[in-house]
Amino acid sequence: MSNPRPEPSLLALLAGWAAFSVAALWLRPLWPVDETRYASVAWEMWLRGDFLVPYVNGEPYSHKPPLLFWLIHLGWGVFGVNDWWPRLIGPLCALASIALLSKLEKILWEKSRNSPSDALWVLFGTLLFAGFITLTMFDLLLMLCVMAAMIGVVTLARAQRGAGLLWLGAGIGLGVLAKGPVVLLHVLPAALAAPWWAPELRGRLGRWYLDLTLGVLLGAAIALAWALPAAWSGGEAYRRAIFWGQTAGRVAESFAHRAPWWYYLPLLPLILFPWFVWPRFWLGIRNLRAEKQDNSVRFLLAWLLLTLVVFSLVSGKQAKYLLPAVPAFALLAGCALAGTGAAARRWDLALPALGFLALPAALAWIRAEPAALGLPQWAAAMPLWPIVVLALAAPALMLFCKKEVSAQVRALGFATLFSFAVLGAGVIPAFAPYADPLPAAQFLAAQQRLGVPLAHLGKYHAQYNFAGRLRAPIAILEPRELRAWVSAHPAGQVIAIERARHESAGAAGGAAPEFQGSFRGAWVQVWRGEALLVARPELR
Repeated sequence: MSNPRPEPSLLALLAGWAAFSVAALWLRPLWPVDETRYASVAWEMWLRGDFLVPYVNGEPYSHKPPLLFWLIHLGWGVFGVNDWWPRLIGPLCALASIALLSKLEKILWEKSRNSPSDALWVLFGTLLFAGFITLTMFDLLLMLCVMAAMIGVVTLARAQRGAGLLWLGAGIGLGVLAKGPVVLLHVLPAALAAPWWAPELRGRLGRWYLDLTLGVLLGAAIALAWALPAAWSGGEAYRRAIFWGQTAGRVAESFAHRAPWWYYLPLLPLILFPWFVWPRFWLGIRNLRAEKQDNSVRFLLAWLLLTLVVFSLVSGKQAKYLLPAVPAFALLAGCALAGTGAAARRWDLALPALGFLALPAALAWIRAEPAALGLPQWAAAMPLWPIVVLALAAPALMLFCKKEVSAQVRALGFATLFSFAVLGAGVIPAFAPYADPLPAAQFLAAQQRLGVPLAHLGKYHAQYNFAGRLRAPIAILEPRELRAWVSAHPAGQVIAIERARHESAGAAGGAAPEFQGSFRGAWVQVWRGEALLVARPELR
């Protein structure tokens, strides 16, 4: 394995994390529909004073467990309700991953706890991980739980039973509270394959599988401490959803994200960029057989490859589902790169540099031809400087990077974070106003304070509830229900999403929306109910 790295390396990584995270708090709002929905769930739980059953827009929310919402409440309890704390949870999870990755590395290779290695830079430089650092979602939180459970698995294999069971049980239990029993799909395949990566267990397999069962039961007890009272409080439909509909039903019959079994294979070069296209990485993989700590390498291979196989067999697929396995890749890559020697060639960076050049090329194309790509006009107003900076960064990566493997690892990791930072500073502000629910949410909040009933025509993702600090749900209407609702609420207002702007807005005597604003390539319009029926006769 590689020699201990100097402390400034870790400080540089932390500085990059801090700059990236703090900038994201200022440069963008919570993104619809996922981030705004999760913040709205936390807001409604906070309003109701009910921290047991998640609610969204007045209905029990069974799609996700409550751990993320509890973390949001924790920050609000300390700092008061605000917009920035929910967006800080993702960066804090990324920060916590440094400690867990270092602990895993220490257990696997008996490294000093205070010696950061290339694995940390591989983790933060991997495209899939870096893309989630500033997002308020469940995936980084689940990744931490999987890492904790894997620490338990390896600790158990090292015959440290008490500590291993605690880590494994806590990781599984918190993982269920983070994103449901899917945590078991990340943990159990590699754990069940332990006789392959830990041959010393073959003489005591009965004890090993008993310990795994105890760890799963401990995790189940942690999860059930919430699930049982929540099921009793949330009612029959909620109870059925959390115990079946969101677990086995999603694995076997996911209609939301169905994809063929090979879905992940063509995505791997992008998910694991830039390392997947770096020849030095593949040289290290080829040399892994000479690695003395073979059992540790086998464990990481089992974790990584079995996760890929299992999630390829699950009906619903998204790239983010593989995020909890990225730490295994980072550790494996760190080990592989350490076996390639200290010296490297500058031209080893040619393929990753070309990959980084694809980003400014794509931005230039978007800026030049937004209409041809079906993008709104803001794309043509995108500033030029991010394109220039990103285009110059790739050649600089090759010209100024030292001819050492570790230096190139840090350069590639920094390049990934730098690319996201430039996108955040130069590109996201150009279109953030078009994805910001705040203007519409403020208008709706003002109407709600006046006692005006509100309804949304068509599917609604609660994107206005937290942004406007709404204190009552918004009714959700199908088109056939609109006329009856308007008759029952003659002063009510209806939110409609339209593809085109209503040009007569504000015209005297004409049917026009009370509010109109661009949002995610469409137009949010708030109508008096009768005016909407006049403007849209097909809804009568």
